[in-house]
Amino acid sequence: MDKAQQRPTVVSRVSDLIGHTPLFELCRTGNGSRLLLKLEQFNPTGTAKIRMARQMILDAEERGALRPGGRIIESTSGNTGLGLAVIAAERGYTFTAVVDHHAAADKLRGMKALGAELLYVAADGDEELATAAREEFAEQLAKEDPGACFTEQHNNPANAVGYHPVAHELHTALGGRIDILIGAVGTGGGLCGTGRELRRIVPGVRIVGVEPKGSIAFGGPAHDYYQSGTGTPEGASIGLLVDFDLIDEGLKVGDVEAFATARVVARRTGLLIGGSAGGVVYEALTRLASWPPGTTVVALVNDGGEKYLDTVFDDDWMSARDLLDPAADREIDELLTKLREN
Repeated sequence: MDKAQQRPTVVSRVSDLIGHTPLFELCRTGNGSRLLLKLEQFNPTGTAKIRMARQMILDAEERGALRPGGRIIESTSGNTGLGLAVIAAERGYTFTAVVDHHAAADKLRGMKALGAELLYVAADGDEELATAAREEFAEQLAKEDPGACFTEQHNNPANAVGYHPVAHELHTALGGRIDILIGAVGTGGGLCGTGRELRRIVPGVRIVGVEPKGSIAFGGPAHDYYQSGTGTPEGASIGLLVDFDLIDEGLKVGDVEAFATARVVARRTGLLIGGSAGGVVYEALTRLASWPPGTTVVALVNDGGEKYLDTVFDDDWMSARDLLDPAADREIDELLTKLREN
């Protein structure tokens, strides 16, 4: 029996609103192929990562690693932290988020509003992604506090398990008619957790991973990138949840293309998606026509664009970082027009 169940009409906890997110058909080609977006911004906190945040806490409780009144510690670029802040508030824990200024400001403000303690590993004005420093500091904090639990999202198996329901939701909605699943690769939990469970129930599904140019999981030169909440920067360890045997193809996308896609989708459809989701959609759009006729592609859109109004959707911020490229906008707009008209 499929594990995707109907959400109750009335709920008493925010976490009861997790899941059952919609699918949006971005385009359908003349040969019957279609690109569907799994809109995870319809979860509480506007992100997929609240799914795994809840599962990591439930798992920690079951293992006895987290006791009543305890402290949760995590290194986060924002979305995982938002989810942990919600679950901590519901279940009576304190939550310390180890962060840097690379994260979107709205994510940081959101965590604080939900009662999280924010500890920075970088000075104000330093936008460098500091994943390795965050991880090291979070681990040290947990060692110093016997009542603390470091959820360690990059290497926590419960991260991947938290995404199993996505596979069942897709199977229920599409009747098993899914040929390609494409998504961003950061911790690996979202794409690999969904993909592994989906392949169990839809054995022929192809799994495609996308990371920013400059990330190291799929090889290539390392350098800075602005896509938030995804990828593995230089100096950080590739998480144990990134299952290279599961991923059929690993792709890289630049910030310019990722952000241009998010901006074009917003203008053309009225749908705001995040910057890394823009990268996933870009790779799906550019390859859709080359995949076999009648292919159903599902792109995992891990969060919405509302958190990026001061960055991805702000011309001044984009221009200051040489990311605003009218030619890229036109190319993506023309591609989307062609695919939607065919």
